[in-house]
Amino acid sequence: MAAINSVRTPPTRFDNLPGYDFAPHYVDVDGLRVHYVDEGAGDVVLLLHGEPSWSYLYRKMIPLLRDAGYRVIAPDLIGFGKSDKPVRQADYSYAGHVEWMRQFIAALDLSDINLFCQDWGSLIGLRVATENEQRFARIAIGNGFIPTGDENFPRAFKIWRAFARWSPWFPIGRILQSGTVNELSPAEMAAYDAPFPSRKYKAGARAFPTLVPTEPDDPASDDNRRAWAVLEQWQKPLLTTFSNRDPITRGAERPFQQRVPGAQNREHVKIRNAGHFLQEDKGEELADALVDFFRA
Repeated sequence: MAAINSVRTPPTRFDNLPGYDFAPHYVDVDGLRVHYVDEGAGDVVLLLHGEPSWSYLYRKMIPLLRDAGYRVIAPDLIGFGKSDKPVRQADYSYAGHVEWMRQFIAALDLSDINLFCQDWGSLIGLRVATENEQRFARIAIGNGFIPTGDENFPRAFKIWRAFARWSPWFPIGRILQSGTVNELSPAEMAAYDAPFPSRKYKAGARAFPTLVPTEPDDPASDDNRRAWAVLEQWQKPLLTTFSNRDPITRGAERPFQQRVPGAQNREHVKIRNAGHFLQEDKGEELADALVDFFRA
């Protein structure tokens, strides 16, 4: 297979980011360098971010999970953060992201994984988990879902998808701010902008909304239906931790609660006064809820 043309964000872009002083770690996947945070020791907690964020989104949660006795791993998806960024949108696909994450987990030989996934982290993470059940112990989902194209998508998502596809202006920090209840500081917004010095670094962020299966015959639909078939037999613990002020995924927790055996008879978590990026709005509260779930 031909090598993918990619760019790598200059490391100086990540100097002195507020609240993010974690040592960098790297692994090669499919000829691309993937960055990840690796803090603490103990059972693995894998934190998967979504669109258009990166592991900076988990800066409030990583120390709390680490100090609770876990090895916390937070990768930057390819195209985001400190990971390499293919410059053509055509180099990104749903199946490709799933395979990149599968290879990442295999390269680190992770097992007994406690997964937390949000947004596209859920679309990818739930596929990887259902296709590699032996590596996962528990799943927690926040503001995420795994669509097959058979659902009715909210108007807010359709507006977002059109914006990502057509707008000449794609300000990552401002996009993060639009998905939070709390006001981000100028330095925090700059931290979300840091991975993307120019438009050629944003191909992955631009591509993600168009890769969501919104029609029943989408290339990813059958794979996601197979994932749901596995989830409908999933006996391992599964928790939903959705926020109450997210117009994109509101109500998406119910299919998990109703269809997944491991989610039955469980007190699921509702995060109040948080937007789509609940890690940003209520990171400490979310981390505490995850610790309770993992320990139970």
